[in-house]
Amino acid sequence: MLASASTRASAPQRSCFGCGFDRHGPRHAAPCPAPARNGARACLVAPARVMDGARPLVPETVRPTVRLDAPIADQGLQAPGQHLDQVSVVMKFGGSSVANAERLREVASIVCSFPDHLPCVVLSAMGKTTNLLLQAGEEALHTPAGEVGALAPLAAIRDLHLATAAELGVDAQAVRGVETLLTQLEQLLVGISIMQDLTHRARDSLVSFGERLSTRLFAAYLRAQGVPARQHDAFDIGVITTDVFTSAEVDYEASLPALREALRLPGSGGPRPLPIVTGFLGRGRGSGAITTLGRGGSDLTCTLLGAALGLPEVQVWKDVDGVLTSDPRIIPAARPVAQLTFEEATELAFFGATVLHPQAMQPAQEVGGMGVRVKNSYNRLAPGTLISAERDMADALCTAIVLKSNVTMVDISSTRMLGQYGFLARVFDVFARQKLSVDVVATSEISVSLTLDPARTLWERDLIEDELEGLMAAFAGIAKASYRRGMSIICLICNVQRTSTILERVFNVLGREAVNVQMMSQGASKTNISLIVRDGEAPRAVAALHAEFFE
Repeated sequence: MLASASTRASAPQRSCFGCGFDRHGPRHAAPCPAPARNGARACLVAPARVMDGARPLVPETVRPTVRLDAPIADQGLQAPGQHLDQVSVVMKFGGSSVANAERLREVASIVCSFPDHLPCVVLSAMGKTTNLLLQAGEEALHTPAGEVGALAPLAAIRDLHLATAAELGVDAQAVRGVETLLTQLEQLLVGISIMQDLTHRARDSLVSFGERLSTRLFAAYLRAQGVPARQHDAFDIGVITTDVFTSAEVDYEASLPALREALRLPGSGGPRPLPIVTGFLGRGRGSGAITTLGRGGSDLTCTLLGAALGLPEVQVWKDVDGVLTSDPRIIPAARPVAQLTFEEATELAFFGATVLHPQAMQPAQEVGGMGVRVKNSYNRLAPGTLISAERDMADALCTAIVLKSNVTMVDISSTRMLGQYGFLARVFDVFARQKLSVDVVATSEISVSLTLDPARTLWERDLIEDELEGLMAAFAGIAKASYRRGMSIICLICNVQRTSTILERVFNVLGREAVNVQMMSQGASKTNISLIVRDGEAPRAVAALHAEFFE
């Protein structure tokens, strides 16, 4: 059976693993292509388009009315995929999906709801644990070593995980494992207090405790329910990275074969334990120390494992019904996008959409045939968003609108640029020396305008005036430079083959709203048009554009 636990009785062996709908019902676009097993279809890829006759339905129309928001009580979980020879899907759950014991039970129910699939599960830290760990590190710098044990963030972490262990009813050995990690965490904080230094390397070690704790609790809970499970720290099973602490990059050549070997299932005859893997973490290839892949790096762990295992699909479970047409905090009417290409998803992530890690698409693109599906752990029957190498763009116009606020715009001009080679190389060398990442660029014969993204710099914070003035001074003798703060990037993920139609509608809307575009960039990317406006005008502009294209 592929129906989830709560719907199994009413729709046995009929629901699609990808979308949750009755695969023979009117909401399913086409027969499932996967082979049948014991009368049940092992569907991994949901239909490209949900149809009613010949007319596509908007996501709200086809969304199932049954929501599984309430925690599901333990009902004797069944171990999934015990007849399989290898892992068949990777499922990643974010922090809000595993925020407490109730949510961990719900995740276990989801994981065990599809008996024809053996999942590898990737978990983030519970709830706001990562934030608490960073807060504890900062507070330890200003706390005597003997008082570190009483730090409020540390107490909150300790209370959350020990209370969760008790509520889940895990065995004594698992509780001792949690207590051991909590003791090691306190010792690390004492070291930070004594050394009066919180290096990037120490920061990575510090935040690693969140995922190490959550995965141990979850694996222990599954075992307590009779489901074989084995916890793995990603840095021990082959995720090898550079030694750039807090934002390490994966060494794919070393990692993929190591992960493939580490997750090989035992020989026939024994139980098939579910691998429970820490997201976000790796091991530096030179230092051997724990590294992190940056905020949201568990998504990258998920796609990396899927690529290593050669899977057709991985699933990223969040707290929204997939990738949305805009930020719901700005646009309450934002709705799920049924399909995206890898390029579209990457652009969305880089320009501010928080649903996926910006680099999560890279492993999927490398292997070619693997899809990435974004699902909602609070509404498991929602179809979600399927991200794949390509999709039908015949009817596509605008897919999503993303807003990135509080960026700095830099204008650089020089008559020396006219007809000269090497000028742009000198300009960008200045940004390289300042370790600044550039987002959007527009050029003319004698000037360059661009925006800066301080969130992807070593500072990890907004730029201060002195740093910007220093940047301006670095252009002395090369060009005149000035900057403007308080700007926003409005990024339209769209079909740029229809640029004329899109821009006509965009500028009609912005003219009506009296919003002035300070800069525009389109051409290098085949999936987005970027507009720079003032922060104060940006929310109004996004709301008007969303109404124009989606409402």
